[in-house]
Amino acid sequence: MQATEAGVEAGRLVEITDPGDARIAEFTSIRERDLTGRQRQFIAEGTVVLSMLAKAHGSAGPVRAEKLLLLKNRVAGLSDLIDQFPADVPVFVAETAVLDAIAGFHLHRGVLAVGSRAAPPDLASLVSQLPDNALVLVGCGISNHDNIGALFRNAAGFTADAVLLDETCCDPLYRKALRVSVGSVLAVPYARQENAETVLRTLAEAGFEIWALSPSGTVEIGGIEPGQRVALVMGTEGEGLPAAILERFHSARIAQAPGLDSLNVGTASGIALYAIARAMGRLG
Repeated sequence: MQATEAGVEAGRLVEITDPGDARIAEFTSIRERDLTGRQRQFIAEGTVVLSMLAKAHGSAGPVRAEKLLLLKNRVAGLSDLIDQFPADVPVFVAETAVLDAIAGFHLHRGVLAVGSRAAPPDLASLVSQLPDNALVLVGCGISNHDNIGALFRNAAGFTADAVLLDETCCDPLYRKALRVSVGSVLAVPYARQENAETVLRTLAEAGFEIWALSPSGTVEIGGIEPGQRVALVMGTEGEGLPAAILERFHSARIAQAPGLDSLNVGTASGIALYAIARAMGRLG
């Protein structure tokens, strides 16, 4: 269709009237496809994540936008954002009933995109590329997508240089993790591979001071005087980090009210990153 929405170049928009249209096949039955995986493709949902995708696409990095699918009545308000994507990124639009039929549920945000990410660098390569003064967040056994998203959001907010996940953590490109991270997964370098022992050994060999977070930690987080390279290690809620990790590396705790088992890993990572980034002089 010819675009009549203010601010969008004529001919840029393609209207979809058939939910089975092959051109938007990647968007169909979103929840089911979340479960089966997309082989380094991902779904970006909402305007904030779409904005992060636009920035990532234009940065010559590993993230690319492939196509957009928008609720038709939202196009005029998104014209400036649409213009941030190159002309070779197709923009499909649909009415509410068609969009919901494509997605398989009511999509009240009305903003979707398909993106792709090149395979992340291997663990050793990513660690070797980190600066001399570096702060890294490590996740071990974190299987909750909300918590993974929170780790990335906190990493971006408190200047972490990378997020390293062991192979048992869930995929940060999962739609919900990406949404909770407000798109930070697309901006923060990460690796998701190897077991926790290998991840931490690689960091230790690269000169990182490793602090494992636990309610039973020996040092309160605010009392740490960090060196130039610091890794903060977070475990899954409930079980926490394995005893072997807590015994081998420095351990830290976050002071909290007595009788409380532990903080949510997203909350704990934010507090810990803030404390260490501030002590390292990384925050304004």
